[in-house]
Amino acid sequence: MKKTNRDWWKKSVVYQIYPKSFYDSNGDGVGDILGIVEKLDYLKKLGIDVIWVSPIYDSPQVDNGYDIRNYKAIFHQYGTMDDFDLLLKEVHKRDMKLVMDLVVNHTSDEHIWFIESRKNKNSPYRDYYIWRDGKGDGMPPNNWGSIFGGSAWKYDEKTEQYYLHLFAVKQPDLNWENEELRKDIYKMMRFWLDKGIDGFRMDVINFISKNQQFPDGEIREGQAFGDGGPYFVNGPRIHEYLQEMNREVLSKYDIMTVGEMPGASTEDAKKYTNPQNNELNMIFTFEHMNLDCKNGDKWDLKPLDLVELKKNFEKWQTSLHGIGWNSLYWNNHDQPRIVSRFGDDETYREKSAKMLAVCLHMMQGTPYIYQGEEIGMTNVRFEKLEDYRDIELFNMYKEKQQLGWSHKKIMNAIYAKGRDNARTPMQWDDGENAGFTKGTPWINVNPRYKEINVKAALEHKESIFYFYQRLIQLRKEKDVITSGKFELLLRDNPKIFAYKRIGEKETFIVLCNFSNEHITIEDLELVSEIKNAPVVISNEKTNNNRKELTPYEAVVYSLMSKN
Repeated sequence: MKKTNRDWWKKSVVYQIYPKSFYDSNGDGVGDILGIVEKLDYLKKLGIDVIWVSPIYDSPQVDNGYDIRNYKAIFHQYGTMDDFDLLLKEVHKRDMKLVMDLVVNHTSDEHIWFIESRKNKNSPYRDYYIWRDGKGDGMPPNNWGSIFGGSAWKYDEKTEQYYLHLFAVKQPDLNWENEELRKDIYKMMRFWLDKGIDGFRMDVINFISKNQQFPDGEIREGQAFGDGGPYFVNGPRIHEYLQEMNREVLSKYDIMTVGEMPGASTEDAKKYTNPQNNELNMIFTFEHMNLDCKNGDKWDLKPLDLVELKKNFEKWQTSLHGIGWNSLYWNNHDQPRIVSRFGDDETYREKSAKMLAVCLHMMQGTPYIYQGEEIGMTNVRFEKLEDYRDIELFNMYKEKQQLGWSHKKIMNAIYAKGRDNARTPMQWDDGENAGFTKGTPWINVNPRYKEINVKAALEHKESIFYFYQRLIQLRKEKDVITSGKFELLLRDNPKIFAYKRIGEKETFIVLCNFSNEHITIEDLELVSEIKNAPVVISNEKTNNNRKELTPYEAVVYSLMSKN
């Protein structure tokens, strides 16, 4: 084992690659592993430390690779195992690390385990998945809805039972109650770790323990199915499973782990990330991503309330300080582009993108940058429904139509929240297909690539790219960002997100204007504190008037800490 600081992930910045959309090296319209290899110097220039690659395993691609057919093989359109070995070698050669996606709540229904499982009730693999009898009269075992729409149960005529699929029909859930299954999963994890990868991002890992009674869920207003969440989110044996995984696998390697955990609270996060519990290094929370929707339905839109967002970040920053660890993100493959969501992707695109970056990167935790975020890529508005590719989106369209939503209302929800906003090809230059492919891209390129692309960003000294580069560098230089305490300022201001990071020797004051207005800072004590303070970073060229923030201004001041 390498002798390194085992908390290296605390100073690291992670860059997420969605391989299908990153860079196509062979002209078939689909990004691939050799395409990632070609762009490693670009990532090194940005300054990131860790690359997280979304699933590249063999898959029928029903859910873009989150439906795995073979955990130990590479999806043919992405390349070969030799290509992967080359990628790992080239990443390490540049002193960066590689983290892979671990998808073990479910597999594809084409996985050999499931093929064997559904053959008959006496198969040794039967118990690798969750099979139950129905209630009779063609009714499934319970009323749970799938996260992708429809029932969470699928009837299998051959064995006359239902199997559980919390996601697509072709993504049957694994039965973690089965010890042999867990052993097989740990064996697979060791296969990759022994190759030398540097950790795992664990897909919906807090769904793996289910309440074995499988009770009906509450049917909320406007919903067709029951909410099974209380019975599978942070389930009864989750900590037992993660501690076993840590004991059997994770603790034996110098790696980082992050669990994707919808529905996890700060109290849950403390348990998952407290080093004394021997589970995970950090988790992804979803709370701040659910503030611009009604009743937990991401498609039912409402404007962001900045005061709510501030309170949420404050809760996570203060609750985990000195106990566990935060992961910081605005974007990923499941979320729309942040500059279109909480910024202004027209008049103030560059400035609001930089403001959002400052707001996030000055907090405590490990920041995650999603491909294209560093150049300010925006949401896309395809006029035709058939131009989209996401299974979740098509299932939602049918369901909302049945509930009486108009085509226009559904399309507006898609423009705002659809996952394909994040999945359009990376915009490398202003040439054909944004330089992503010489073939026909698997999903259309965002038409704004002529204006927003890597080539233009690298040629412009004041670009969003170089701003991110500076923020990444600051995290390495300034201990206050990694270890300082968080204190929220201007709590009830509906336009300004302001906070302090208080370190032993230095304190940062971070001011971010989330509006397109000039805002006066009315807190005289704060104005006095920043009056003569040096500027650490800002998206404004001059900061002469310290009593006012210009539209989407972000500025960080440095003060000596009062000991």
